[in-house]
Amino acid sequence: MKKKRIDASKIVTTLPISFWMLFFVAIPLLYIVFISFMQRGDDGGIIYTPTISNYTKMANTLYVKVFWDSIVIASITTFFALVFGYPFAYFAAKINKFKIVILILIIAPFWTNSLIRTYSWIVILSTGGVINHALLTLGIIKEPLEMLYTYGAIIIGMIYTMFPFMVLPLYNSIEKLDRSYLEAAKDLGASRLKAFITVTVPLTMSGIVAGCILVFIPSLGLFFIPDLMGGGNIMLIGNLIRNQFLESRDWPFGSALSIAMIFIALILIWAYVKIVGKKVDMEVF
Repeated sequence: MKKKRIDASKIVTTLPISFWMLFFVAIPLLYIVFISFMQRGDDGGIIYTPTISNYTKMANTLYVKVFWDSIVIASITTFFALVFGYPFAYFAAKINKFKIVILILIIAPFWTNSLIRTYSWIVILSTGGVINHALLTLGIIKEPLEMLYTYGAIIIGMIYTMFPFMVLPLYNSIEKLDRSYLEAAKDLGASRLKAFITVTVPLTMSGIVAGCILVFIPSLGLFFIPDLMGGGNIMLIGNLIRNQFLESRDWPFGSALSIAMIFIALILIWAYVKIVGKKVDMEVF
């Protein structure tokens, strides 16, 4: 009887998450996969006739470039978020007095809508914005710089938006780091830099991997930042998918693009985890 009660309690506790995953993740994803093999009607509807043309269409150089640009921008965003996020998380984890304040600063961006925060960067980077105004006033430039509606502006917006997603897992990983390993490395003659590279980084690799995944995947599919800070001149995979669903009303092709994006993201993440895992094993050995 006791065993049956335990099993029943497990079922009750896992039922809500199972229901959520089934009806809000699995079924919609399977529907998208199904639609991706259908055809678009002349009126924008769906013709339920199987075809693979939606996938073969992606071999077009235009769509290949969109995928490539998206991967490059997502990779650059992830790299700089890690470069800026790791020192921030490292010093935040080491400071004890102002830890609560620092945590609030990390979480604070989530209290404001990301769309509003993106508009603030438009004000800063525009030709009549704060940066250009300051440079003109100081006499450094004679004409306003064209910083907005460029790849650089999109990357800045991406890094700013995704920065907390990198810092939080890094902070959690660094805070749990056993300091005795660092003390042992110093006792053995390792400098601070060598101890950081050979001990701290490998032991916090779980946070690095988690942060990179949390940044890379959303960066690959975000569409409002390229729309606002790219001015509609730069097309990424997120914008292309949105256009297929909302403007072109080509749901089958939009579904195929979505599945391709998921597939590419999973392959890149799998490769990254494998490479990083091997590096950690070699360093520890």
